[in-house]
Amino acid sequence: MDDARGNAMVGAPRRIGLVSVHTSPLEQPGAGDSGGMNVYLSKLAAQLVAAGAAVEVFTRTCSVDLPRTITAPEGYRVHHVDAGPPRLSKSDLASHLCAFYLGMAAHPVAGDLELLHGHYWMSGWVGRQARRRLGIPLVQSFHTLGHAKNDTLAPGDTREPSLRLAAEERVVADADAIISPTPFEQTQLVRRYKALPRRVHVVEPGVDLATFRTDIDRHAARRSLGGGRIVLFVGRLQPLKGPDFAIRTLAALDQRLPDDGVPTRLVIVGGTSGNGVGTTDPVTLRRLAATLGVADRVAVLAPRPQDDLALLYRAADAVIVPSHSESFGLVALEAQACGTPVVAADVSGLRHVLGQSGGGTLVSDHEPEAFATALLRYLSDSRLRAAAGEAGARHAAGYGWERTAAGTLAVYADVLARARDVTPDQRRDRQGA
Repeated sequence: MDDARGNAMVGAPRRIGLVSVHTSPLEQPGAGDSGGMNVYLSKLAAQLVAAGAAVEVFTRTCSVDLPRTITAPEGYRVHHVDAGPPRLSKSDLASHLCAFYLGMAAHPVAGDLELLHGHYWMSGWVGRQARRRLGIPLVQSFHTLGHAKNDTLAPGDTREPSLRLAAEERVVADADAIISPTPFEQTQLVRRYKALPRRVHVVEPGVDLATFRTDIDRHAARRSLGGGRIVLFVGRLQPLKGPDFAIRTLAALDQRLPDDGVPTRLVIVGGTSGNGVGTTDPVTLRRLAATLGVADRVAVLAPRPQDDLALLYRAADAVIVPSHSESFGLVALEAQACGTPVVAADVSGLRHVLGQSGGGTLVSDHEPEAFATALLRYLSDSRLRAAAGEAGARHAAGYGWERTAAGTLAVYADVLARARDVTPDQRRDRQGA
């Protein structure tokens, strides 16, 4: 272990439990409920192992064929906890959190853990129960906040339930520390959830710079997609992410691009998620494309492994990210790391990743015509496209996952240091709260 990683582990826990009730780091991002959080979990766990920690990930059993424990190639272990029927919608999982908590707390490795790190609000609810039973600190990452989603609902989307909002408030009150991806979310946690400022730490997620890079042969990557101009959308197929909006933007582009015989294509990569069934699933998206007269220039592809995704980023002339809300904006960062300009909605997480990078354009008016106007600049001006790509790549180069892991370990060390200063009476009071 090198000096930097050794220093990162000073005072940090050696045995860490990552709790992710609803999704596993082993699942393919972009399918079902898997997304940026899966990437985050797998990359963080791998870096924590590389820094010298033993990492145990607890997730719900979602298939009868899954082994009880799987050791990932990077060395972290994923434990599958029985909690309800294997096939459950995300909205039904809250009814089985008690079963998950009991199964996790009774797991043979749980008693050896020094710290828990919950991911998403349901894992936070489990973590605050396990924290009392196991007598160890809880660090929480929400990844998305219920109030933030309700503030920026997509058309056809549903509000987050009061159960989630109440659970988030309790987790904020009980967690020993909260890790936030941006200062904006940090402010929300303090103002909307009454978090103690000293307990909220900003640690930015990262990007795999060995996978997403600019030295991939762009011309070879483009050959598999055919000719013309290429706009890329990557994300789960749900109203929040706006794949239908991307199709409407393509139709709006037709009225702005020169009639030079060069087609403009939209490639959508992702799987149906949540309330995307019937609204943004592949069949519905293709039907919309046909209605708008662009069906021959829209391709809807299944989720791809990260190596294949990097090829698509390099092949594209621009990436569109029209999300109604994003806690961070990993797709925008991956695209920048590949040297591809990004046109994104001017929402908090995307503003943080793209705002000062020079790697693209933020669009404040959430209308297809506004996005089409922004895309037109990169599709019609090769020098501007190249300059934005270079600026984005320079910006993304500062976001390696090693940096995320080092910041996370520093939070862990701070939490453990504070826990050692708590008196036995204070500890009993907190465990009985």
